[in-house]
Amino acid sequence: MSTLNTRIKDFYDASTPLWLNTWGEQMHHGYYGADGQLEVEHKQAQIDMIEELLSWGQAPEKVRSFLDSGCGVGGSSRYLALRYPEAKGLGVTLSPVQAANGQRYNLEAGVGDRLEIRAQDVYSLDPDEDGPFDIIWSMESAEHMADKQALMKLFFKMLRPGGQLLMATWCHREEPPALSGEDQRVLQNICDLYHLPPLVSIPVLAEAARVVGFKDTMTEDWSKAVEPFWGAVIRSGLDPRNWPGLIRAGKSTIKGAWAMKYMKEGFRTGAIRYGVLRATKPMR
Repeated sequence: MSTLNTRIKDFYDASTPLWLNTWGEQMHHGYYGADGQLEVEHKQAQIDMIEELLSWGQAPEKVRSFLDSGCGVGGSSRYLALRYPEAKGLGVTLSPVQAANGQRYNLEAGVGDRLEIRAQDVYSLDPDEDGPFDIIWSMESAEHMADKQALMKLFFKMLRPGGQLLMATWCHREEPPALSGEDQRVLQNICDLYHLPPLVSIPVLAEAARVVGFKDTMTEDWSKAVEPFWGAVIRSGLDPRNWPGLIRAGKSTIKGAWAMKYMKEGFRTGAIRYGVLRATKPMR
């Protein structure tokens, strides 16, 4: 029986070429204003998401080093490298296909000497050898990582004192009330088709950060701000021009495309939420 990491790796190895051809290097939601009503081109909305998280998270003006945890092909990594021209960055992904594409894009963007992208499990990073970092960036990757407490503990160790964790991730709605049977059905389908461990709520994520020692922990629910993105993704999946690439990507990617309807349903019912988190490592 394949492990979760193997299934994640295989999924992104197969689906990444299709995504790159359809959407480009940013492999995450777009931001459409706090109420989701802002009319903006979808690829621009993805850039706006990066800027909004940096602004909301009160990211520092100067950064010497950063980690992009679960970086995909490094879209955010390169954005950060260009925003912080004196910084060195590291991005990690489970997918060798994503890492190879990311390294190529790094060279094309002129940041290959400052930004490394590796095919590596984030849990295997060594704080002594790979860190420390001023910022740890986690854009829609923590939902793939089962042990949130261990993840927060690792991030805490890998940050310099005063360093910041900035995270955006898929969650389920806050409890109580308990998740209904219908909520659980939708969430289980999403997790099965996108190769996710069970999702947690935003408060659970924040508590995991506080327990390991993070201070000034702040969270928000940005579900309304990102929900319009799924309509655009579904329309791209229905575009006949993308069908050959979908077929070439194989069974797992086709199943992933089918999961889009559950994401749309989850946002409509409130079962799935989009959480953002900022946390700071104390100076002492």
